[in-house]
Amino acid sequence: MAGVRDRTEDLKDTVRAVALSLEYEDSKIASIQSSFIIRKPKQKSPFTKAALKTGESIEALDKFIVKHRKDYVERNRTSEQERDSIEHEVGVFIKACKEQIDILQRRIKDEDKNGTSRPWLGIISDNSQADLVAHRHGVVLILSERLHVVTAKFDQLRAIRFQEAVNRATPRRKPQKVSVSHSSDASRSTRAEVRELDEFPPEPLRVQQQLLDDETQALQVELSSLLDTVQETETKMVEMSALNHLMATHVLQQAQQIEFLYDQAVEATNNVAMGNKELTQAVGRNSSSKTFLLLFLFVLTFSVLFLDWYS
Repeated sequence: MAGVRDRTEDLKDTVRAVALSLEYEDSKIASIQSSFIIRKPKQKSPFTKAALKTGESIEALDKFIVKHRKDYVERNRTSEQERDSIEHEVGVFIKACKEQIDILQRRIKDEDKNGTSRPWLGIISDNSQADLVAHRHGVVLILSERLHVVTAKFDQLRAIRFQEAVNRATPRRKPQKVSVSHSSDASRSTRAEVRELDEFPPEPLRVQQQLLDDETQALQVELSSLLDTVQETETKMVEMSALNHLMATHVLQQAQQIEFLYDQAVEATNNVAMGNKELTQAVGRNSSSKTFLLLFLFVLTFSVLFLDWYS
């Protein structure tokens, strides 16, 4: 180990001498020598760039959900319009990330079909190509799982808002009916007081007052039933929105399962190809062993006949 020394300077001198012998220009020689000091970063493939961009988008979505979590869950902090706006922005985020993942999947299939993907570590072989395709499928699967985790986190917030909306809409009906009964009782007490103050009102005024009270009571009952219908419709719309988002989550899970089954199918195909290769080699070895056995028997028979003849 004592005789080992750094030969970097000798390499630089040799490279400079070869460059001068090839009549390179000074600028080109300077760029070659600078490459020993500052190495150029390895250029990333378009798939890697798109995957990194998709990962950054998913992380930005996660940060957005964490930032607006309290604004979305707590009712007193923001209005319903602002909460709907947050939900809309999250939905747009999720849709964009899902489209980017779909683009990556289509790119893998197109490059694998056309054979235009760059080999793994520059090695040109079927195994390296299969490893590269499997690696890219793994990257897409990781991005899908990460998006599913972030989506599930927002689903929990939606469930909290949905439960709050149901709890807010359910107990509102009974007090409303009670208030209607209170209002009718108040109107009746008012009419009793009017009768006590004026024992002998004119007959047309009494009939008009009675008709007005009946119309008011009927209008209150109609408004109460209309309010109940509106609240019930609102509850059903919230339930439909939650079920729609839940169905989208299940579709994403099924897509991940299909991706996993595809990876298993690719691996099984590779194993079958390797098994066929091994069987071919075994058949070749079997035929060669048969040839050797026949040759051995022929030589042995010839030797026996020769010894018999010689004796």
